[in-house]
Amino acid sequence: MNIRLDLQYDGTAYHGWQIQKNALSVQENIKNAIFKITGEEVNLTGCGRTDAGVHAINYTANFKTNSNIPPEKFAPAINSKLPKDIRILKSLEVCEDFNAKNSAKGKTYIYKILNSKSENAFLRNYSWHYPIPLDTEKMQRAAAAFLGEHDFLGFSSSGRSTKTTIRTIYALDIEKSGDIITISVTGNGFLYNMVRIIAGTLAFCGHDKINAADMEDIILSKTRSRAGITAPAQGLFLREVYY
Repeated sequence: MNIRLDLQYDGTAYHGWQIQKNALSVQENIKNAIFKITGEEVNLTGCGRTDAGVHAINYTANFKTNSNIPPEKFAPAINSKLPKDIRILKSLEVCEDFNAKNSAKGKTYIYKILNSKSENAFLRNYSWHYPIPLDTEKMQRAAAAFLGEHDFLGFSSSGRSTKTTIRTIYALDIEKSGDIITISVTGNGFLYNMVRIIAGTLAFCGHDKINAADMEDIILSKTRSRAGITAPAQGLFLREVYY
């Protein structure tokens, strides 16, 4: 059977999704939980990597098994062996060629900025505290330049392993509720640190460190130094994966 897992996790305690030497990961926890209930060392495929401290509201993974456990029972069984900051929301059988990473058509990420003078003890792991007032109208004007297909070389960090840096952004919106600014971006794929660099760049536009009118030229330049900083990991959430 090919089992799909829909899950969520608080990434605060983990060094991302991917298994690493001498570092705790989400993938390792789930693989260990599956082994405890099936006795199988499965190949657990995730829909993509997330960095240390990044969170996932809806994440997708899959694995193949010879177990007789009914597909829908994997979720509660795996949850019983997991820490509470990782939860399997649903488990189901999918076709044999389904692959959580390669079958994905697009993703939506959100990035949260706490735009207030004082820090918040409860939001420190789930937002970027930015104490200078940000102009969300300028941020939204800058966001329009990202829409469509572009070469986002200037919005990626070194260490990327992709063959091309061309990506398509379908939607990029900024909303403010109280002191929380939420950046929501949907695309067919994202480069290493791309969403965090977009968030840092838009924050600089709202702070007048970057002119929103220059954003199209900054993207076309493909020059990393012209974009903003890489925003901290804890404000980033994977919200949805599309198949």
